[in-house]
Amino acid sequence: MSKGNDIPEILADRLNVEPVILRGLSNSELVMVIKMALVVWIPICLFVAWILGNFAMGLGVAMVLILLTVLLAGTLLQKIKRGRPRNYYQHQMKFFWNKFFSKKECTSRDGIIKHTGGWSLGRSRKWD
Repeated sequence: MSKGNDIPEILADRLNVEPVILRGLSNSELVMVIKMALVVWIPICLFVAWILGNFAMGLGVAMVLILLTVLLAGTLLQKIKRGRPRNYYQHQMKFFWNKFFSKKECTSRDGIIKHTGGWSLGRSRKWD
C-alpha cells in the first residue's frame, strides 16, 4: 500500500479461483451460458419470427430469453455449487459424458481414470 492512500491495492493475480460476478457464475461460466443460450434461442426465435413475419420482434424476444436463461442458469449453478468442493459440477459433467458416451479405452485426454483394483505408489517395502 502507498503511504498517503488508505485504499488497499488489490492483487488480482494472486487469486486461486475466478471470482463470482453474477449469481454464482464466474466469468468463464457466464460466457459459456451466454454462448449456449445464443445457440438455442436465436434460431428458435428467428424461425418463429419468420413464420409470423416480424424479425425485429423475434430478435427482441430472443434477447429477453437469453437474459432469463442466464439468470436461471446462475441460480441453478449457485444451488449446485453450494457446499461442494471446487470444480464439483465440472467433474460430475465429465463423469456423465464419460459414462454414456465413452469409448472402450480411456486416453489421457479424457481426464478421468477408470481403474478397478489396488493402487501402488511404486515403492518397495525394503526399509533395511
